[in-house]
Amino acid sequence: MFGFIRKVNGSRPALRVMAMVTTCVLYSATNHAALVINGTRVVYDGDKRSVSAIISNPSKKPFAVQTWVNTASDDSSTTVPFIPSPALFRLNAGKEQHVQINMLPHQLPDDRESVFYFNIQEIPQTTKIEGGVLNIALRTRIKLFYRPSLIKGNPQTRLKELQWSIKNIQGKPYLEVYNPSPYFVSFIRLDVSSSGHTQSPKNPPMAAPLSRQVYPLSNIKLGADIRVLFSAINDYGGFSTPLTAPVAPAN
Repeated sequence: MFGFIRKVNGSRPALRVMAMVTTCVLYSATNHAALVINGTRVVYDGDKRSVSAIISNPSKKPFAVQTWVNTASDDSSTTVPFIPSPALFRLNAGKEQHVQINMLPHQLPDDRESVFYFNIQEIPQTTKIEGGVLNIALRTRIKLFYRPSLIKGNPQTRLKELQWSIKNIQGKPYLEVYNPSPYFVSFIRLDVSSSGHTQSPKNPPMAAPLSRQVYPLSNIKLGADIRVLFSAINDYGGFSTPLTAPVAPAN
């Protein structure tokens, strides 16, 4: 029997079975998810009717699985043009399930990528203890990039086009990158070096296409020899060859 619960840590509300809960058995949301996805991201090419993701259950127990697509804000009210199928299913131990993500009519930009998030929520079987049960649903969330068919070329070859500079914002230094390409850039490494010192902004946000993104800097002396060393995540979850580029000093 599977017990479905309300959302946990921002997860989507799941279906519930009626039950009286007096004693709670908690599956910590900090634990590793039991289910495995066959990639760290999904790229939806605009000329395709659908894309598929494979969800595997290498554990020794079955799970109910819920899937959906939403936006970066992680809300359940914004309409998105993607529907996964099946949206709710049972996945037995040692088995896998192909989930097909279908596109609905949309008005997304055709000159750049758009980003969404594919969510997989696992709900374990309930365990009865002294008349009460509560299992917390763990969730995996990966990026889903919609890539219009008008975009041609390899995103990795466009990394060298990134333009770097230092900006002073309210008296504090920031590393700024301008991304002239139509692709999102997800940095796995970002090192700023100057005057023999190096700083790496923590968890740097993606650089959106045709946009600017800034990263705060501190505890680094910025001279005239500022350079950046960076590496990005590719379509397959691998890392690009690190590139070094000059950084324009603050005006």
